[in-house]
Amino acid sequence: MEHTSLVSAVVWSIFSLLLVALFIQFLAQRIRLPFTILLVLVGIGLNSLHDLYPGFGLFQALKISPDIILYIFLPALIFESSYNLDARRLIHNIGPVMTLAVPGLLISTFVIGTVLWWATAMPFTIALLLGAILSATDPVAVVSIFRQIGAPDRLNTLIEGESLFNDATSIVVAGILVGMVIEQSGEVSIGSGIASFFILFLGGLVVGITLGYLTGKIIGWIESESFIEIGLTTALAYLSFLLAEEIFHVSGVMATVGAGLTLGSWGRIRISTSVRIYLEHFWELLAFIANALLFLLVGMKVDLNALWQTLDKLAWVVFAMLVARAIVVFCLMPLIGRLPGSRPISFPYQFIMFWGGLRGAIALAIVLSLPHFEYSELFVAMVMGAVLFTLLVQGLSIESVMKKFGLDIPPLADRFAIIELDLASKRRAMKQLPRLKGSGFFSSRIAHNLTVECDHAISNALKKIDHLRATEMDRGNELNLLYLRALTEEKSFYTEMYNHGHISEGAARELSLVLNMQIDALRYNGAFEHVHSHRIKRALEQSFFRLTTVASWLMPIAERMRMSRIILDYEQIWAHFLGSSHVIKSLGKLAKMDLMSEAEAEEVINKYRSWHEIATHQLYQVSEQYPEFVTSMQNRMGQRMLLLAELETTEEKAEQGVLPEGVAKNIEAALAKRLSALRGQEMEPIHDDPLSMIRRVPLFSELDSRELGLLSELVQRKSLLEHEFIVQKGVLSEILIIIVRGVLRITFDTNGKTHEGTLVAGEFFGEKALMGHSSEMDSSSTVGVEAVIPCIVHIISRESLQELLEEEPALADKLAARDRELRESSTLTQ
Repeated sequence: MEHTSLVSAVVWSIFSLLLVALFIQFLAQRIRLPFTILLVLVGIGLNSLHDLYPGFGLFQALKISPDIILYIFLPALIFESSYNLDARRLIHNIGPVMTLAVPGLLISTFVIGTVLWWATAMPFTIALLLGAILSATDPVAVVSIFRQIGAPDRLNTLIEGESLFNDATSIVVAGILVGMVIEQSGEVSIGSGIASFFILFLGGLVVGITLGYLTGKIIGWIESESFIEIGLTTALAYLSFLLAEEIFHVSGVMATVGAGLTLGSWGRIRISTSVRIYLEHFWELLAFIANALLFLLVGMKVDLNALWQTLDKLAWVVFAMLVARAIVVFCLMPLIGRLPGSRPISFPYQFIMFWGGLRGAIALAIVLSLPHFEYSELFVAMVMGAVLFTLLVQGLSIESVMKKFGLDIPPLADRFAIIELDLASKRRAMKQLPRLKGSGFFSSRIAHNLTVECDHAISNALKKIDHLRATEMDRGNELNLLYLRALTEEKSFYTEMYNHGHISEGAARELSLVLNMQIDALRYNGAFEHVHSHRIKRALEQSFFRLTTVASWLMPIAERMRMSRIILDYEQIWAHFLGSSHVIKSLGKLAKMDLMSEAEAEEVINKYRSWHEIATHQLYQVSEQYPEFVTSMQNRMGQRMLLLAELETTEEKAEQGVLPEGVAKNIEAALAKRLSALRGQEMEPIHDDPLSMIRRVPLFSELDSRELGLLSELVQRKSLLEHEFIVQKGVLSEILIIIVRGVLRITFDTNGKTHEGTLVAGEFFGEKALMGHSSEMDSSSTVGVEAVIPCIVHIISRESLQELLEEEPALADKLAARDRELRESSTLTQ
């Protein structure tokens, strides 16, 4: 019974605190105060209420402890934050983020430790440990304020990214100092401490990335199973932390960060579209519950008497923290901004990073987990006081500081988008008002008033656009804004194509990567750039293909890779064709809405028209060379559109109640499986007939069916990538090449001049070389043969032909006679 009463008391505490948190959330939205700060204040009030009335113990069964913070709250909070963090923006700011998180934390540890050692009677090593604990930042309160006022994305990335890596650094450094100072095991030296730091830090990151990758792979194999996909992400968040800490003995925080970043960037596309929104809401709820309970428990842990007794030391702690943070931010950030390729961080950003360096759960978890020693109670009081100061003083004032620096004003692109939304919505309403009026029994006066209201709103929106053009937008800015809008629209279209299964995951990733790089070039360099995202990948592919010439056992893998590349290239051409057409229509609608100047709009539209023409030309080429791809793609797309229409109709009927819920779910599951089977483009070999291709070669035109069959057995099939050489100049290669699909370029030298020619599907090259006339012009010693586009060829080598002719003397005589006849004919022609 005692155990049952304890469990019920804990359940009472959890859900009572959750109800309190919900009320605080409602209150915070009304009085415009940060949610986390109100939680701490209410927690202090609940604790004081219990001190005044000991019988009031409704919330006291649940106590804050390091294990609760580290193993229950922390994985959820870190995973949610890292999953939603923009990985590309983090990479662009990785220099300042890692500088603050690693050397910055070490400097902060030293400065805080030195100040406290000088100002108090605390030993230097003990002061360093306290400095490491107090250097861990917690941006939860600041980030919530950022979201309320629409702070710049880069500022949010800098503060949140620093905190994610800073937390892990603080835990690792504090652990090393505990071994050196408190436990005095004698096994930890400075050198081994540094080595241990890198092993724990990087090892945790590797564990997390690996688990995130494996989870993403598993999710990709599951189609629209919301419970399984959400359950896998939950297991990933907690198991990555536990496996890293308990099994691999590396940083659990870094493992969770790595897992969240991997799944949130690389793995996000693999999560089913229907599940993605539910997943985001689920993690928002989980993070809300964790934050609510955590900060309430923090407030309930505050001992006001202990804080009052250590007020003098607490003042030095606050002073040391502010000085250390100022040195780290105002000294290191300008230096990082001067490095090649890095973007300077402005003073307003630096000041917000300084003042927004709040302390929170990590510092409390570390100090509560320390083994008992002489300064244990003092450490808890000072860390708790420091956390309260940063939350109540810095947290409450950060919004006014941001407004003073003008950081609450959205960027130009966002303001333009808001005006566009207002303009589009009012114009849509204007179109619907006559329909409402014509339906009968609707007041003409009300309709007139609404029309006048919409007219005024449209007029005001157009005036705002004119004002932006006059005050903040020159021609370059407007062009960049239009390109940014067009690229974003194009990226959204490709995502929709992938979600509908019209392109494969590989094609969607490559298309998105190129667009992301172009968007980043506009955002960070202020100009549109043509980027090449896959040079390294294609160079590695070419290296592997060259390796197969030595290791023949790799040829099947190489052929499969070549075929995959050909299919992937075709899918991207198809997507470019449709995507550029979509963007042209979208920009045309914007131009009609007077949202952009005519000259700039025409320039961007013309650029997309030129890209559309290129894609059209490439599609024509592919249609000629690979008709199987075009037929298959169009057939599969048509089938998917029919299935998608059937799926949408089923969902509508289920919502209307026409279909029973169980029947609708069964139909939807069956349709989802059929859609999954049609996703992207199957990697099937192109069907061709070597026998028919051999008949095209004049050298073999007089052979009978049996002899042609023997020759067809000598054929080797080979796929070539764009710009891949099948015959290199200066290299003897006695082979016959028959082009099945694609275009080959031939270059040869005569009399010191270089000549070029092309061969297309159905043509051939190398008859004389095959018959041993290597001293003549078409021998591979003077000729180079290169694939202009991805190709498939049939090859017969002279070596294999000689072996056959030794076994078939009659065939040898026929080929020799036919060869003489062709050479004589060639001589007469010349």
